[in-house]
Amino acid sequence: MLSASAFNWTPEVIRAERDAADIAVGIVADGVADSIEVEAGQVWRSFPTPTDAEVDALRERLREVGGVVTIVGGSIDDWATTARRRTTDERLAFLAPQLRAASRLGARGVRVPYGQAGAELLQQVQPLLADLGIVLYEEIQGQQTLDVDAVLANLEVLRRLDDPHVRVLVDISMLMPSLPPSYLDELRAGGVDAHLLDRLEHEWLAPGTHDAVVATLREGRVPAAVHTLFMNLLVRFGRSSVADIEPLLPLTTGVHLKFWDLDDADGRVSQPIADIGAALRRVGFTGTLTSEWGGHEWLDADAAVMTRAHLDLARTALATASVSA
Repeated sequence: MLSASAFNWTPEVIRAERDAADIAVGIVADGVADSIEVEAGQVWRSFPTPTDAEVDALRERLREVGGVVTIVGGSIDDWATTARRRTTDERLAFLAPQLRAASRLGARGVRVPYGQAGAELLQQVQPLLADLGIVLYEEIQGQQTLDVDAVLANLEVLRRLDDPHVRVLVDISMLMPSLPPSYLDELRAGGVDAHLLDRLEHEWLAPGTHDAVVATLREGRVPAAVHTLFMNLLVRFGRSSVADIEPLLPLTTGVHLKFWDLDDADGRVSQPIADIGAALRRVGFTGTLTSEWGGHEWLDADAAVMTRAHLDLARTALATASVSA
């Protein structure tokens, strides 16, 4: 199933000229996609305990225009106060209403960050997931890699559970052969060092480039105007290959086809899609593939135009990889 994420419309949600639920329904009504992924915190004012009335209203409005929700972006708030961490029971109580809302909405499941739940909470939530018939997706993305102890340990937890209701969602921001030109333009305009920019443009995958990024940050050489944007280099942009994440794929039932801009020179946008598509075909993948645009952080562009174009590009890339979308 090839879907579109309502996250792509976040700047419009922030402007609040239309209700977030109106925006989500509009994605389907305008023919961008007939299946969408939504963020619970955007579409339901009653989040983190969505009311039946709000959930039912969104479900019925989507049904009227021929749309469905694939995955709901959820949350686990680990802290009751700034000084007290929630117990496992309290964390489950925070998450459970979101799971029930997703089930009522007709979604396949709820997405949370990879590894955040932990073994104890996963074991406690399994009966509820089974009862509701939905999946808890653990999303791995960006610079997360399987050579980190905590990431690998969580993979072992998922393997031991061996539960189809607890699965992985891979964001292909992990698989970036090069950086988005529009992003580099923003750093350049913001005054980032020209030598570092040259390395970022031509040597993104080289280990020394990461070291140079860290050194620039520690030495206070990142201009204040682009400091937040610069942090994407340490968090949101990955250097993995499909081979690196192969151990995750048998447990993967969701994929974010993350894109930042549509400059596909040298296949920087399409090749990761084709690569993950071919790999998923080998393991018999039957989940959701979702177009998710992260570049609205710095690009002032129309979300519908960007998403339509990316979905077209994704279909072509997946067809190249002999994957039916």
